[in-house]
Amino acid sequence: MRNVLLIGIAIFAFTGCSSPKNEKASQESKVLEYVDFNGAAEEIALPTPDKEGGMALLEAVNKRKSTKEFKTEKLDIQTISNLLWVANGFNREDKRTVPTAQNKQELELYVVFKDAAYFYDAKEHSLVLVAKNDIRPDLILYNQTYVNDAFLNILIVADLELAASRDAALMDAGFIGQNIYLYSVSADLGAVARVSFNADALKEDLKLKENQEILLNLTVGVPNN
Repeated sequence: MRNVLLIGIAIFAFTGCSSPKNEKASQESKVLEYVDFNGAAEEIALPTPDKEGGMALLEAVNKRKSTKEFKTEKLDIQTISNLLWVANGFNREDKRTVPTAQNKQELELYVVFKDAAYFYDAKEHSLVLVAKNDIRPDLILYNQTYVNDAFLNILIVADLELAASRDAALMDAGFIGQNIYLYSVSADLGAVARVSFNADALKEDLKLKENQEILLNLTVGVPNN
């Protein structure tokens, strides 16, 4: 039986008629929950993602940029939930937040933290443990040590047997990358897309199958600016 960690987000209830003032107060009353992603639990159930509000799209596009300096600060579990859902979650019964060629849905996400790595189960909206150790050294090439400062790294992995083609999978990975960038801006986070990593070592770390290929890494954390 899996050791499952359930995460709850505490929110104070407001009664009476809804108003912009009450909505703002409700948003500010959320209690941030932090989790140690250290491999202690085989599965971490994520809270329901926020699907309304946020920064205006045009503002987020205008502010989008790559960040290569991060603070060594944690992200709360709600932010992580939102980030992963925006990146490649389900927004309809069987459809994702990003398109894929011929709707093959060949892409999945793996999330690397300091002490463990997890598979993002989009259907269950949970994180499933795949490695209980620090695999970040395999993410670093060309002295890109800022990877160690950011709170997490997202690896976009393609099932090439399922994909319409490898080129299509690469294109589809770009959609996920842009969603991660735009959500990061809206949440006051920094992000950078990377293709410099030890693919063979990471494939072993994550216990990937022969037909799976890591296409892109997104490093995400609190920007140091």
